[in-house]
Amino acid sequence: MSPLKRSNNFAARMGRWSANHWKTAVFGWLAFVLASFFIGNAVGTKYLDTNDSNVGEAARADKIIDAGFPEKAEEQGEVVLIQSATHTVKDPAFRTAINDVATTLDTFPKVQKLQSPLLPAHADQISDDKHAVMVTFAPKGDYDEAATYISTIEGAVDKVQGRHPGFYIDELGSVSTTRATDKAFGEMLAKVSMIAIPLTLVILLFVFGSAVAALAPLLLAVTAVFATIGLVSLPSQLIAVDEQIAEVILLIGLAVGIDYSLFYLRREREERAAGRGERAALEAAAATSGRAVLISGVTVMIAMAGMFLSGDKTFMSFSVGTMMVVAVAMIGSLTVLPALLAKLGDRVEKGRIPFVHRLRSKDGQGRFWGAILDRVLRRPLVSAIAATAVLVALTIPAFGINTAATGVDDIDVAEIQPVKKLEEAFEGGNDPALVAIKADDVRAEPVREAIAELKRQALASGQMNNPIEVETNAANTVATVDVPLAGAGTDSVSKEALATLREELLPQTVGKVDGVEYAVTGTTAADQDWSESMTKTAPLVFGFVLVFAFLLLTAAFRSVVVALKAIVLNLLSVGAAYGLLVVLFQWGWGEGLIGFDSNGGITPWLPMFLFVILFGLSMDYHVFILSRVREAYDRGLSNEQAVAHGIKTTAGVVTSAATVMVVTFAVFATMPIIDFKEMGVGLAAAVLIDATIVRAVLLPATMKLLGDRNWYLPKWLEWLPKLEHEGDARKAEPAPTGQPALKPAGR
Repeated sequence: MSPLKRSNNFAARMGRWSANHWKTAVFGWLAFVLASFFIGNAVGTKYLDTNDSNVGEAARADKIIDAGFPEKAEEQGEVVLIQSATHTVKDPAFRTAINDVATTLDTFPKVQKLQSPLLPAHADQISDDKHAVMVTFAPKGDYDEAATYISTIEGAVDKVQGRHPGFYIDELGSVSTTRATDKAFGEMLAKVSMIAIPLTLVILLFVFGSAVAALAPLLLAVTAVFATIGLVSLPSQLIAVDEQIAEVILLIGLAVGIDYSLFYLRREREERAAGRGERAALEAAAATSGRAVLISGVTVMIAMAGMFLSGDKTFMSFSVGTMMVVAVAMIGSLTVLPALLAKLGDRVEKGRIPFVHRLRSKDGQGRFWGAILDRVLRRPLVSAIAATAVLVALTIPAFGINTAATGVDDIDVAEIQPVKKLEEAFEGGNDPALVAIKADDVRAEPVREAIAELKRQALASGQMNNPIEVETNAANTVATVDVPLAGAGTDSVSKEALATLREELLPQTVGKVDGVEYAVTGTTAADQDWSESMTKTAPLVFGFVLVFAFLLLTAAFRSVVVALKAIVLNLLSVGAAYGLLVVLFQWGWGEGLIGFDSNGGITPWLPMFLFVILFGLSMDYHVFILSRVREAYDRGLSNEQAVAHGIKTTAGVVTSAATVMVVTFAVFATMPIIDFKEMGVGLAAAVLIDATIVRAVLLPATMKLLGDRNWYLPKWLEWLPKLEHEGDARKAEPAPTGQPALKPAGR
């Protein structure tokens, strides 16, 4: 085989080097993946603390509390809930059960601050109906230390339950519940992976018709995810990451990793089917699909970078993880894949699946989408209007989108049931609003009287409940007041109670004392402040993504029209996905399907996350399709011929890539957590809409209507580099059926 010619195309040069040094590329990649894993284990990933993502007033309250109670920063809290349907706390049997729990807990040296509801000072740990009580304690050490022994205490509590069969006795808290739910979620995510990966393999087997060709993209994507999960430990030392970072990396890594490999491998196979030699086919794939992968990868990373502007630490960590996995998957596709293809050659077709090859068209053009496209191009105006009408109709509900924080009712796992029982017995649950009060002396009479008045007015409002507890630090400079709010903590009832506390009660009581600083934190307060912060920063994130995507696409395709149209089409895809989420989850039309009652809104973090992720991923298809269209246009075809050729030859691979994405995302929708259901449904729906209505109907229709105006570039931008195509690939490019052979570009 003759060596590949030198090119200014960076992707082509990467493919050429990898083909000539396949051992270095393949074994270097494996070494990189293993090194990433060992580095990740050695360094350790630093995760965000619970309050690290708080903003606004909640963050100010956290700082006051942390400064006044440094020992509480790592302190954990546990509750043993005791309930009876027939007995009340006044009955001897109930009191015996309470004493048994307290005595059992007191035998553990690691148990501190034990509080029994039978003591007068803790009578507020008895429910209003007297059928439930809380026995509370604080395990010694931080979470990591307490997690090592908490199961022993839980086992002892279970034995107490056995001694009192007529009572419900169970332990929950910041250690026991978190530990149990983390384990449950980990097992669920492992099941998701075990479902998604085999399903993806089945799809790829149908796409390629052979085992070797199907395994290559999947293995590349999985190793990219594996490496990134290890490598993310390095930036986590500077920017702590969310505990769900691994799931996000898996979600995005599988999607883009398989997409990029699919684009590359299908083009190489297509070139071989057209009669090119092995090395010439590889060169054509590297120079065309490889370049599209490079442009798409950079565009996706720019979109992900927009999350940094949110100012939210969770989004910033997602930005780091997604940018890393896209970069790793892109590099793997541009180096390892050509190396494997250079080594395997036509042996990549080994392990053929019977009958599958007969289902594919000989010219590589999808029959179904080809028929659709022919009709779209015959009636472009009608097609454009119809497609736009459908997308606008789907988008309209999005204008009424509301957000609602996830509560325990939105999580359907056995490990969360004790928390639900606690919230039913004690309105406001175990996570009340927490008022932080700072003064020179919080024991001074004016401050004490203000706190007492705050407690009185809170209970009188009917929006707040007992137990309202006050704690003062040793220096008497900071006090905290726990105020259970009415409602579930995330619903409108709790939000209204929080507004009353912040805007009326505190200014009328503590706020009237000179020299006193106060702020409110807690789950409800933190969610409210976070939502308000996101409302302010969302325009910055959206603007950044749109502007930089426009600039990059203009440079890549030398057309302001193509870039602007890409922005509009992607916005329509995202808007339609938003609309479906509102209909299914906010309006409640999908309650039977999703298995949850509607909580009246969408998870607060999801709209921005979906916009960034979907905008980046939809660019994969747009860049891939338009690269093929521009390639044909630059080689002499008319605009209509180039559009038809480009979309018909990419229809199969786009459909295949979209199917992989939809399946991967849809699997996440099976998880018993509303956040993941909304994310899975939103991503899957958007990709499906984008790959069908947008790319197969609206894109070709608008390109036909605009004609040569598609490629308009102002004269003052003529300095932009031209899309380069390799010489061998240009000469051998087959003409679409019934169309003239491609001519050298002379436009």
